[in-house]
Amino acid sequence: MRILISNDDGYKADGIIQLAKSIDTNIYAIDATPSDSVHLALCGFIKESIDLVVTGINFGANLGDDVIYSGTVAGAIEGRFLGLPSIAMSLASWECNHFDTAGNIAKILVDQIDKAPLANNTIINVNVPDVPMHEILGIKSTRLGSRHKSAPSIQDSKDPSLYWIGENGKEADNGEGTDFHAISNNYVSVTPLQIDLTKYSEVNQLSNWLENINY
Repeated sequence: MRILISNDDGYKADGIIQLAKSIDTNIYAIDATPSDSVHLALCGFIKESIDLVVTGINFGANLGDDVIYSGTVAGAIEGRFLGLPSIAMSLASWECNHFDTAGNIAKILVDQIDKAPLANNTIINVNVPDVPMHEILGIKSTRLGSRHKSAPSIQDSKDPSLYWIGENGKEADNGEGTDFHAISNNYVSVTPLQIDLTKYSEVNQLSNWLENINY
């Protein structure tokens, strides 16, 4: 199996180094966004055909609403747009002491895909607890949870023109079945993602609303 790996922390980041040790060997550095890097690789930079895209291992979680803003997930989405099954890998911690655990999980999932391929339009978002491998209790299929709104942005007092974005909001929907719940109980969270953001349940309602506009 030929695998393209990419990340949004740089080619020297611990996460992608571990990912390369676990499932890949060749290294190329491109000064571009994660999605552009995947696009360049799949659209001419790499001459060999590719079977699978794996992005990460991200330094920090991509849980719930995080996926909307995630460069790691964006790289995987680009792989899907170009017709390949894709995996976004994240280590769910700000300490990130156990990239080797996430690397082991990546290899396990890739081996499973090699035996039972995913459809080409499939993206799976994977978050791994930051614990030793022997403390992982299993791998669960999950849905995205959600967060409360982020903390207010904080102005840097040393430079009035600079602002720091506040911390992520606290967990709002973290019940059983969510990615948050899996991680908090030392399970690997695997969430299937879709690209179509259309809210189909409101298409007709919106159409009726638009009909009342006078112009």
